[in-house]
Amino acid sequence: ICVVDMMTSASSGTMQIKDPLNFWGGRRVELSDVTGLEPVYEPATGRVLCQLQPCKAAQVDEAVRSACSAFSAWRKMAGMERARVMLETARLIEKRREDIAEVEVVNNGKSITEARLDVDSARLCIEYFAGLATNMSGQHVQLPGGSFAYTRREPLGVCVGIGAWNYPFQIAAWKSAPAIACGNSMVFKPSPVTPVSAVLLAEIYAQAGVPEGLFNVVQGTQETGTLLCHHPSVAKVSFTGSVPTGKKIMEMASKGVKPVTLELGGKSPLIIFEDSDLENAVRGALMANFLSQGQVCSNGTRVFVHRPILPQFLTEVVRRTKAIQIGDPLLEETRMGALVSRPHLDKVLGYVEQAKKEGARVLCGGEPFTPADPKLRNGYYMTPCVLDNCTDDMTCVREEIFGPVMSVLTFDTEVDVLQRANDTTMGLAAGVFTKDIQRAHRVIENLQAGSCFINNYNITPVEVPFGGYKASGIGRENGQVTVEFYSQLKTVVVEMGDVDSLF
Repeated sequence: ICVVDMMTSASSGTMQIKDPLNFWGGRRVELSDVTGLEPVYEPATGRVLCQLQPCKAAQVDEAVRSACSAFSAWRKMAGMERARVMLETARLIEKRREDIAEVEVVNNGKSITEARLDVDSARLCIEYFAGLATNMSGQHVQLPGGSFAYTRREPLGVCVGIGAWNYPFQIAAWKSAPAIACGNSMVFKPSPVTPVSAVLLAEIYAQAGVPEGLFNVVQGTQETGTLLCHHPSVAKVSFTGSVPTGKKIMEMASKGVKPVTLELGGKSPLIIFEDSDLENAVRGALMANFLSQGQVCSNGTRVFVHRPILPQFLTEVVRRTKAIQIGDPLLEETRMGALVSRPHLDKVLGYVEQAKKEGARVLCGGEPFTPADPKLRNGYYMTPCVLDNCTDDMTCVREEIFGPVMSVLTFDTEVDVLQRANDTTMGLAAGVFTKDIQRAHRVIENLQAGSCFINNYNITPVEVPFGGYKASGIGRENGQVTVEFYSQLKTVVVEMGDVDSLF
């Protein structure tokens, strides 16, 4: 179906997609069925990269059977052996960093600067879980009479990963690294909007020496995802995406009593107190809203600013927002590339129009943008937007926009802002800026969110867990705790004496 010809120039529009994007049994797979083709677009130019052919039941079954076969061999390997292969994978990713980042840019539209950091995060995640692979251990419990019990952490089997389009390569690594470190295999389905880079990770795993079928990629839409969730040989499903889709996946997995990890949407609060370092608070607000064109689930899109500093904050945040360099995402100076698709761009622009109708004031941005380069005139660009005069009941404040739109609200007291910050069905992330260390920890304690930040925002080290409260998800990604979500616990009781029987 398509692979990447790495002859890429310094500007968008020259990368070609030629070979298959499906991968199982240790190789790319060309499908014979040519029905149900889906066009894949380059966000920066609007051109068609390739036609994506979704996997149907037979192909999904082939990929799962390939994963089952690999699991049988991989699970028996010592943690040190698994770690060695994973570290080689990380080394190969680092060696191909620039190539992978360019593919990610062409496929997703984000800036090359951000894409490189995403590749680094993927590599670091695999390195981190390689370390944990050597430390899979249980507990020893002494019982009366010299008897004892112990626990074992054992792999689940074939795990399914379903990725989102905002961090295609990074999410594939974040899901696969803990899975294979624990001795599982994986079948990964990328978003049909961004299908290109996951197969690069599959090839790298294969080159590093994993058994054939340990990490497989199946392309497709909702139908393919449904087939994976219902497949009887699948032991677990991990999904990143929207809340409505996450609910459907949880329902499907429940039919087979399969555990799920769900990293879903957010409408996260960022609270800026009057004693904050204003320079850092502005930087934090920009990082909380404009990374990856605002297409980040943890973004702090509800920015609550203490009333005494509101004028200063708005002046500075608008000045910096206007200065953001928009354009060709493959150029070093670009800081904001293209949104992922035309329909998504139209949706985000529609939110800005709705905000204006409801009384919000546009301080800057929120309009379609056409770069000067004629090759980019059909790309999906918009100017980053700052909305003032927002209230808690506005659509832009209640719903996840998933674009470069910052909604600024004001507050007077800590009690008031905490109640308003928590007034949402979601709870993925939250942040606070203040120099008062007691207030910082007090506020964080009372915020209903799984990933919180003090005097920074959108920092996701692979060493610490990431995930949400409420409708924002179940389980965690990254950090040591993730081992618990990709393994199962076996208890073994050992009797050293005679059986004390009632019969």
